[in-house]
Order: sequence, then structure tokens, then C-alpha cells
Amino acid sequence: MAGLASQHEAGLQNTEQGSMIERVDPFIGSEATSLPQPTGLAATWWWPKPQIGNTHPGATYPLGMVSACGYSGAYPTGYGRYDLALEGVPPTIHDRQLVSGFTHFQQSGTGAIRKYYNYFRVTPMTSSLDDLGRLYEITDEHAEPGWYSATLDTGVTAEVTVGPKSAVHRYTFPRHASSRLVIDFSLGGLSIPYGVTIPLRAHLESLGPGTAQGEIVVEGTPIAVYIECDTPQWRQMLWYDRRLMPGGKRLDFDHIRPTTLRPFGMMWAGPSEPGQTIEVRIGFSLRGVEQAKANLEKDCGTGESRFTARREKTAKAWRKRLKSITVDSPSIERRTVFATALYHSLIKPCLAPSESPFWPSDGPFAFDFSTMWDIYRTQLPLLTALMPERAVELANALLTICEEEGNFPIGYRMAKGSDRFSRQGSALAHTFLADLCQLGLPGIDWEGALVHMSDDLRRTYGEEFLLNGEAHPISHTLDLAFGYWCTAKVAQRVGDKTLVDQFTPMAAQWANAFDPSTGLLKDSTYYEGSRYNYSFRLLHDMASRIEVSGGREAFVRQLDEFFGYGADPVIQPGLKPAVADMQAGYRLGRFEGLNNEPDMDAPWAYHYAGRPDRTAEIVHNVLLQQFGTGRGGLPGNDDSGGLSSWYVWASLGLFPVAGQNLFLVNAPSFAESSFAIGDETFAVRTEGFIEPTHGGPVQYVQSVTFNGEPLERSFITATELHRGGDLLITLGESPSEWATENVPPSWPTPTSAVPERIMRGEKP
Repeated sequence: MAGLASQHEAGLQNTEQGSMIERVDPFIGSEATSLPQPTGLAATWWWPKPQIGNTHPGATYPLGMVSACGYSGAYPTGYGRYDLALEGVPPTIHDRQLVSGFTHFQQSGTGAIRKYYNYFRVTPMTSSLDDLGRLYEITDEHAEPGWYSATLDTGVTAEVTVGPKSAVHRYTFPRHASSRLVIDFSLGGLSIPYGVTIPLRAHLESLGPGTAQGEIVVEGTPIAVYIECDTPQWRQMLWYDRRLMPGGKRLDFDHIRPTTLRPFGMMWAGPSEPGQTIEVRIGFSLRGVEQAKANLEKDCGTGESRFTARREKTAKAWRKRLKSITVDSPSIERRTVFATALYHSLIKPCLAPSESPFWPSDGPFAFDFSTMWDIYRTQLPLLTALMPERAVELANALLTICEEEGNFPIGYRMAKGSDRFSRQGSALAHTFLADLCQLGLPGIDWEGALVHMSDDLRRTYGEEFLLNGEAHPISHTLDLAFGYWCTAKVAQRVGDKTLVDQFTPMAAQWANAFDPSTGLLKDSTYYEGSRYNYSFRLLHDMASRIEVSGGREAFVRQLDEFFGYGADPVIQPGLKPAVADMQAGYRLGRFEGLNNEPDMDAPWAYHYAGRPDRTAEIVHNVLLQQFGTGRGGLPGNDDSGGLSSWYVWASLGLFPVAGQNLFLVNAPSFAESSFAIGDETFAVRTEGFIEPTHGGPVQYVQSVTFNGEPLERSFITATELHRGGDLLITLGESPSEWATENVPPSWPTPTSAVPERIMRGEKP
């Protein structure tokens, strides 16, 4: 055993020496899904959503405000080759990698969200301004966390890096008599139909050699920039409608209409020698040019040639975040997929302290949690575990948004009157807040939070829920009932017994969503799924939920049918699938295989029926067959890290039951792993581990010890995890009796079944 332990320690050391950051491949997910043909159980899962990760390889900063990437106008990030797609194989608009420049503020892995940023395009040119917008073929692309590089067919090599509130560009030119560096203030959005974003107002001015500033107002949001360009030998000029304005110092547009928009911006021009580099630094702010200038100085300091220093600082920030988890595997491919999943999990939301353009107070501000309905179950718990101080910051930003704008958003972009995405879900912020409250993390006014949580439950679909005991789409009934349960947890913390008593029966109304004759959800409309995808989500009273299906055996039979046990392989939607084909697929009532997120917690529903072996089988197949290396390595939209964070947790053998202070335990896919939580370390070790392979055998949990003591239950509390510890999981080739009776808690559950000290995370 000592020799085996030392081998594992050496493996972890070698993995860390290889550095998690070096294993990240930001290109994963940027092209259409290209995975080995699924086999066995995975071949029965049906993928209704676009078969592409919708990620981009651009430069990012952990939870930073700014990103920068090559811009082709493609859907949905502005990078790449693809057109709008809502299902099946995405169609292409380009047959190769092209760019017209390098833009800022990209989404990460989302689907359609109406508008798509990509502001302040920077284009290196060796031809006249008339060619602005031309698409250049790019080669020699490279990317790593915080840095992106590509060579244009003009011979110009472009590099971009970012800080929390800034971007730095560096362009290496060939010899040319008239090279140019052009910043287009007017561009925004995508080149697909209805994808363009038009600034409403704008001003820009030349301050002196190598310095400029300006501001555009887009979708009600003022975005200010302060620009420095290290080109004292080049001419600096404003331009409008592709015509230069020699001697011009300022452009002002009080009201721009889509029909009258003409491009405008700033340009530096002059002769270039082979290998000559031009550096452009841009500070951003949503509160004016002075703050943009201060942000640039804070991020990048002063003086010339700061690209390398900023790139190193950003790499250091990513290295710190990525090394918070270590995994032991001889497979470079699996370490690459894991490291990239962790990277993708920590790009969004964008935290922009003291940058709110909508209210005057300083303090936490955030945008781009555009897919709260995806990230609340996996990405936010991961953020809470690895970066608890940033989770508290995000929570306070959500509370401020609710206070200032009247309700919690389901999604929130950098736009005034931002899309609320209310159709997708209800009361999702309540889940996140309940987790933080039960953990006892400092820095949140829970009495104030309780007021906002309580009021928010009565808005939008909440009115229908109050009047009728259910709301349609019926999934909102589950959301709202759980929202009441989460709010009751906060009320319990602050000692408001009246509110606890008032909300307790409201939380029990989840049952109104189900049809007792089928054990499934009632007829209704469903967002990106069917009744089956939503019927097996993890509720706060899973024991009663299982009884709705007729007991454990009946519930397991329903789950088995949903996950395709004994079913024939399916044919996935192709390019522009027919309506009839999509309807036939939905009628299967089948698991979506992480191609989409509504059923991403369903594999763990087996735990509540005493069948963790089934969870092990499904998770094994997802991890080994639905994720891979290369640009086509994701099965569907990453959705701001919602998909990638699922992979991270599942690989570690853990799954957060969001809002309930619980983590379910499963067979991990790494022999050893550990992650830092504050000043503590949580380690997951194994005995009897076999390196998993595509199509290889499933490993089942035989027994578990936690901090040296036998763990008969299939869960630990989030409080236990956050305190650090050692989880030793013994694995075998066949299912065992482990946790077949001692299932996770449900509400209401007698405290004798699950001692309250365990739920509080107290030590024995």
C-alpha cells in the first residue's frame, strides 16, 4: 500500500509539474461535434440541440470583464465558421477560418441570446481603408488561457491578451509602405441576419500622439475606452465612412439610426519594417473614459511594450485558478479534456466591480450569466467551492440587481433592460443564495436578502403559482416550489419562524406538477426538452417524488427507460433536420446525453432509489463518450460553463445537489484528485481503480470511508466538503450493496434518519 500511495503521489506531482494550464486547449468546442461513434448505452441518447460547443479560443481572464478574439461574424461568439443553429448539425457560413479583425466581449458557449457584443474591432491592414471589413484567411492559430494568436494572409501576426478590465493587442507587420491599424467603433454583433448591434450614440477623440478615448452607447449601456498605441512614428487620424479626417480631433454622434449608420473610428498608419511590432492597449469601463483610463493603468501600468507583462500576469491568474484542482491520470487526452473543462467553467460570469452603468453606487456588479438555468446546478457550486469570495461577490451583485431593478434576473447581459429569460426558469438565484446561506459564508446581509427572495417569488410566474398552486410551463412549478424551500432555509437562518411556517406548505406544492397516473409531469410546454427531461430532476423531497411513480422499483423502471436501457441506437439529427424527425426524437422521451442541460442532474436520481450502480453506468458513458479533445470535443453548447462544470464534478466522483447543501458520491474517473477550498484541501482517493476507456468496463463503488470512518450514505454535505477532508472510495467490477438503503435525505425527513449534525456538517 505504501508503494501504491507513493506512486499516486508521484502521479499527482507529475500532473502538477505538467501544469494544468499547459493541458488547456481553448479550441475545444469551437467547431461542430466530432466524437467517436457512441456505443452501448450512449448510442441510445438523442441530441436535440445544436451539435457544437459554441466556445471560442480567445483571450480571457478568470471571471473577468473583457475577452478578445478573432472576429469572423459567425454565430454565436463572432469567432469561427458557423451560422445560426437551433438544432442538429450547425450549417457553415465560411469554409475555413477567417477574420476581419479582433473584437472584445464574447459570449462563452451560449446559444441564441439575441445580441452578441464584439465591440471595438481592431484590424491590422496593409491596404486602403476601403478594404475595412474584408475577411482574411488565418493560419498558425494558437491559444492558451489569457492569450490568442493568429497569422493573417497579409503576413501580419496578431496576438491579444486581456486583464480584468483591459485588452492588449500586439501586431507584427511585414515590410510595407503603408501599413495601418484600424479601430472600428461602430461594429457590433454578428454578420448573420438580424445579428448586428448598432450604437445609438458615440463620441471619440484624439488626445495626442498614441492616445485616444471614446464611448459608445449600445443597448442602453455606455462602453468607454481609453486607448494607447505605441506608434509615435505613424500618423494618427480619425475616420468616418471609410474616409480619413486629417487634422480632425473629435467625432460626435448624438443619435445613430440603423439606416444612417456609417462606420467610424480611429487609425494609425505608416511604413512598417519586417518584424516591426505595434502594440495597442485598451482600458474599458461602463462608467466613462476617466475610469477606463484608470482601469488600463491598474491592469497594465505605464510605459511602452506592456504586452508581455500583461500576458504573464493573466497566465499567473489562470495558473492559480487551474491548479486548485489536481487529477492523476496517465492519459494526456483525459487530462486535456478535464483541464479545459475547468478552464471553461471559470470564464463567466463577468465580474466588474464598481462598473454598473445603471446605478451610481460602487460595489459588486456582474453580467453575462446569460444561462442561469444551466449554470445554477453545477457551475455556481463549483465557483462557490473554488472561489468562495467571488461567489459572495456574485451573490451581492444579484441582490443589488434585484434591489435596483425590481427582481432577480434569470439571465443578465451587458444591456439596459437586459433580457430576463423568464421563460427558461423561475427563482434560480434562490438556489444559489440558499447554498451560500447554508454554508454560512460571510459577507451577505441575509435579512436583506430574505426580503428580496420573498418578494421575487411573487413575480412573473409566481402570481399564477400563488393563485393556482401551479404555473405553466409546468417546470416553473418545480422551480417556484423549490424557491420557497430555499427561501425558507434563509428565513430559518435569520430566525423568521413566521415566514418558515408560511413557505413550508408552498414548497410542498411541487407535487401539483405531476400526473399521479403516469408518475411524470403534466401536459404542458417545455423549454428545450420534454416532460421526460424535466420529470427526473432532483427535488427537495425525492422520497415523495419516487412514491408518485409508484415506489422505488417503478421509479427505477421509468429511469431505465429514460436512459435507454435495452433500447435500440438512435439516429441523431443532421443538417437542417425535418420537423417530423425532431418530433419523433422528442417522442422517444430520452436522455439528451449532455447535448443539452435540462436533464443534467437526472443520472443522480438513481441514488435516491438506492441504485448508485446505475448512476455509475450512465456517468461513465457520458464522461468517456460525450467529451473529447479537438475542436469538436463537446456534445453541445457549453452554456457559460454549465456543461464543462458538470464534467468537472462528475470526473471527481461528486455531484452538487444545488440549494440543498448536498454532494452525491459516485465512482470517480481519476485514481486520485484533490482540490483547494479556501485554506483546506478535499481529496478523493481510490482503491481498485482501473483507468477508464471508451467502451471499457464500468467501475462501481464497493465501500467508502470519509476521514477514516466508514461512510454508508451516498452523500456528504457541502459543509463537510468545504471543511476539507479525505474521501477514500473502493471500486470494483460489479455493483455492491453500498448505499442501497442509506439514500440521500429528502424533505420532510425525520431527523433520526439523517441526523441534523450531519446536515450541519458537524464532526462526529
